Amino acid sequence: MSNAAESATATTSSSFLRGRVASLLAIAPLGVWTCNHLWNNLSAFQSADAWEKSVTEYAHPLAQMFTGILVLVPLMLHTVWGMGRLFTSRSNVSSYPMWENVKYLVQRLSAIGVLFFLGAHIFKAMIEPRLKTGHGERFVDIAWHMRHHPPTLVVYILGTLAVAYHLANGIATFAMSWGLVASKASLRKSEWLNWTAFAILLAMSWGSIYAMWVAGA
Repeated sequence: MSNAAESATATTSSSFLRGRVASLLAIAPLGVWTCNHLWNNLSAFQSADAWEKSVTEYAHPLAQMFTGILVLVPLMLHTVWGMGRLFTSRSNVSSYPMWENVKYLVQRLSAIGVLFFLGAHIFKAMIEPRLKTGHGERFVDIAWHMRHHPPTLVVYILGTLAVAYHLANGIATFAMSWGLVASKASLRKSEWLNWTAFAILLAMSWGSIYAMWVAGA
């Protein structure tokens, strides 16, 4: 084998490995933590105290640090990999407007939306309140913004939509890249699973937003 062929094979193998690792990080811990975070936000239907205890409070400072490392480090790695894919891969949906190509394009667009949304959300909801007040975001503050500041409501509605689609479609990518789904029959079944996951994630997201919007009145 020539040096060029060996180099190309090594590059392909390395890219494949990075893709598998990135898809794994997207599911665990990021996907698992996202589902748990959305579930905790549904405590907005109970009370302000229940939401703050579930979402912003930690039993111990070390628990907060561990959670930050567990989530932010994989998020950064997945983001770096995703940005590389954005700049090195191109959608061919204009030439081949097939369903899979459309999903590929929407997945890339949702990635951009998720990137901006999470950047703003992490800063406004986690970093800024602790820098200014020394504690997490207050329920009364986010509920007021949901009700009386339309840009905040729109950003959360669209941002969580992007997160729900990106994660649900990421499940399909994970299943295919790890060989869990290969046949046409399994692909059809996984399609229903992905849309079910998307519907559940979106329902939890918009449900908590609605609870905050109502409380903001």
